[in-house]
Amino acid sequence: MMRKITLLMFGAVLGAGISTLATQGRLLSTTSAVAAASDTYRQLNLFGDVFEKIRSDYVEKPDEAKLIESAINGMLSGLDPHSSFLDAKNFRDMQVQTRGEFGGLGIEVTMEEGMIKVVAPIDDTPASRAGVMAGDIITHIDDEQVQGLTLNQAVEKMRGAVNSTVRLKISRKGASDNLELKLTRDVIRIRSVRSRNEGDVGYVRITQFNEQTFEGLKRSIDTLTQEIGSDKVKGFVLDLRNNPGGLLDQAIAVSDAFLERGEIVSTRGRNADETQRYNARAGDLTKGKPVVILVNGGSASASEIVAGALQDHKRATIIGSRSFGKGSVQTIIPLGSNGAVRLTTARYYTPSGRSIQAKGIDPDVQVLNEVPDELKGKDETKGEAALRGHLKNGEEEKGGSSAYVPPDPKNDKQLNYAYDILRGVKVNDASTQRKPDAAKPN
Repeated sequence: MMRKITLLMFGAVLGAGISTLATQGRLLSTTSAVAAASDTYRQLNLFGDVFEKIRSDYVEKPDEAKLIESAINGMLSGLDPHSSFLDAKNFRDMQVQTRGEFGGLGIEVTMEEGMIKVVAPIDDTPASRAGVMAGDIITHIDDEQVQGLTLNQAVEKMRGAVNSTVRLKISRKGASDNLELKLTRDVIRIRSVRSRNEGDVGYVRITQFNEQTFEGLKRSIDTLTQEIGSDKVKGFVLDLRNNPGGLLDQAIAVSDAFLERGEIVSTRGRNADETQRYNARAGDLTKGKPVVILVNGGSASASEIVAGALQDHKRATIIGSRSFGKGSVQTIIPLGSNGAVRLTTARYYTPSGRSIQAKGIDPDVQVLNEVPDELKGKDETKGEAALRGHLKNGEEEKGGSSAYVPPDPKNDKQLNYAYDILRGVKVNDASTQRKPDAAKPN
């Protein structure tokens, strides 16, 4: 019955396609289109045959809904590391997370070679307090092996009731034995923007890009300017290290906060008519004060959009180590009550036309923090280029870089270098001056 319905639907779509070709007057033979459609139907028929065999012959009665979900997950995960299926619960959880509050441990993760890899722990969460680090591989959750689970399944197991506990077994590069951590779940309230007064410099850290990020940035800049005095502020440090990204519109808004004009980012899909360009509007929240941006191997996606835009416009000096290199855009496509599909729909490009996919943002000034002996060799992320199935970007792909940030700001060479530039102790010709160049769209 299922195959008959599929055939009827497929025939209707195929007929509509042939009709469109005819009415447009294209001098194309429908033979190749029919052949391709027939081949596609044979593949769908194969799926139906396998599904029926599992339903009828598997040793135990299978959950048919889970079979379909697994098939969808396999189809999406085979595209690239960032496309996936979200069931109804995970879709709701994702919506809550983008609003800035969710339940869990506070770890940004990705799937790598069947293992859950930590992109970055979120500040002031159970994960960060327990010592989870970027680059850690989670091999077991409550003694259950992670290999074989989908990313969503693993994330679901790490979530749970507030104050309940979960045990993680972690493999860390350079460590002789696996680490075992016991964490207590908490409500993760993401305060995505934190700031502090450094005398004559304003320090602003963005941990991720959620719906509150731009408003948090605006409040921080206003507060710091009032505290220090608009005539005494020598500049601002924008710390995007270990920021895994988030919402595209918030990355655009944050970039716009420092620009008066020009393109911020463009996104380009499969077809030329899908290209979108986002431009800055007049109004620099800092009134032209110098800006330094800190990035490292844990800075990804939306963080790289901001760094790339301000670098191309020579509006900020980028300091640190090469960023992660995630240059693709994911669109969330709701499926009614069935959840949603997270699908990679475009690549993004900086104002000068650079794609950072699998390459990352190279800093204007490379500054590496001194890594403690016990962490040497464990502080680097492999970057997007190391993810299986990642979108290719020519032959010049680059690996990740160090993601270590000292817990004590006094030992933070990248941060102190930024302060020195803004205070005139060190001179950099790259971009601490106002006069942003209008980058040429490509």
